[in-house]
Amino acid sequence: MMALAALTQAFRSLALASTPLLTQHVHPVSLLSSQVVKQTSWRSQFSMVSCCQLLVSHQSPLSGTCASQKCRLFQTCVVSCTNNPLWKPPTKYTIRPIGMKKTGGRDHTGKIRVHGIGGGHKRRYRMIDFHRLRYEPGKETQAFEEKVIEVRYDPCRSADIALVAGGNRKRWIIATENMQIGDIIKTSGHIGRMAVSAKEGDSYPLGALPVGTLINSLEIGPGKGAQCIRAAGTCGVLLRKVNGTAIVQLPSKRQVQVLETCMATVGRVSNIDHNKRIIGKAGRNRWFGIRPRSGLWQRKGGWAGRKIKPLPPMKSYVNLPNVITSN
Repeated sequence: MMALAALTQAFRSLALASTPLLTQHVHPVSLLSSQVVKQTSWRSQFSMVSCCQLLVSHQSPLSGTCASQKCRLFQTCVVSCTNNPLWKPPTKYTIRPIGMKKTGGRDHTGKIRVHGIGGGHKRRYRMIDFHRLRYEPGKETQAFEEKVIEVRYDPCRSADIALVAGGNRKRWIIATENMQIGDIIKTSGHIGRMAVSAKEGDSYPLGALPVGTLINSLEIGPGKGAQCIRAAGTCGVLLRKVNGTAIVQLPSKRQVQVLETCMATVGRVSNIDHNKRIIGKAGRNRWFGIRPRSGLWQRKGGWAGRKIKPLPPMKSYVNLPNVITSN
């Protein structure tokens, strides 16, 4: 395809350069009906010539090698532009795998921006719906149930994913530790006076869960989708609920404060043995698309060695109004 495009550009440049000569000697009868062009609109009509159309050589007044050389200038084809900057990928949700293009850690200019990336097995991306509380049209504010159809490996993340179906839709979600085919999972956005007795895989607001529940796929803000606790084998702990907010301990032991209306899934993330896998050889890292580092020796800095640091202070994602007291 690249060679054909290069030949097309060469033929086109030669034809445009020799336009007066050809219009004087080539008789209009020698052209096909779709190739008859006028001298005034030559440059605008030339790109519309159909692919691989040839001149009728026996009707041309030119003869010998000269005629064949003149006719060869018209042999062209239109190459479709596949790198159109105006093209955008489809934004509609689909459960079908989407092809991915490898970048090798390079940006649009070709410079390496992220080292250690390159090669690896081909991957296809599956769109994960991180918004568990996504109501169907006409069924807002109603709890709904979904059935697990498939639990499978995902090459784009460490955790397994599950295909669930409910109502008139299907979607991919992050699978929990003991999720199996045929399980029924429930999603609700209601916060009652009493805490619910949720089972693994169900999704509720933090305000509806009892204190001490193991959770994953935590939202930082209501309606933003799961942003925390999504890696394989990880889970957080709901420590306490204070004045419409909830304090959650992350897998890094850091505590965050979010609104109690933020959604979370009950249980641990699947593939708990992910951190116990043995690479075994350097070639397996290349399968994952991880390139080796440079062999240049570098002195160890302050990152090496054991360090005992106090836990960072609690981070709050709640924008509470400031109380201004006047004397």
